[in-house]
Amino acid sequence: MRIGICDTTFARFDMASAAIDELKKNAYDLKIIRETVPGVKDLPVTAKILIEEENCDIVMALGMPGPMEKDKMCAHEASTGLINAQLMTNTHILEVFVHEDEEEDPVELAKLAENRAREHAQNLIKMMYSRKAMRKEAGMGMREGKEDAGPL
Repeated sequence: MRIGICDTTFARFDMASAAIDELKKNAYDLKIIRETVPGVKDLPVTAKILIEEENCDIVMALGMPGPMEKDKMCAHEASTGLINAQLMTNTHILEVFVHEDEEEDPVELAKLAENRAREHAQNLIKMMYSRKAMRKEAGMGMREGKEDAGPL
């Protein structure tokens, strides 16, 4: 299984290392290809390259948009690009964004970034190795990085 990981230098936490650590602890027979780009708007083309040129079976795109309105717009554009890359390649790209304004305390922001990266890595494993395990979680109000909301 070939896993693509792309992250950014703009992020204030190394989410890719946390995701890779989680993948290596919980999956087998992985080849991980990591690319780092300047910002979130660079992630879509990098994810597409990982799929088309590196033959990745799935990609995680990790980014940390800033708190400014311009940053939120860039995150939305990046998200749209990631969706387009998925549709063009028929391959899942897990968008793992942590917005800097999700937590005021830098320590809590770092915890959120690490937890979200690790929990999405666990989702990737379920998607690739055990789709039935993910199906059992449908409608459960799961939240990556924070406490689950729970089912209604």
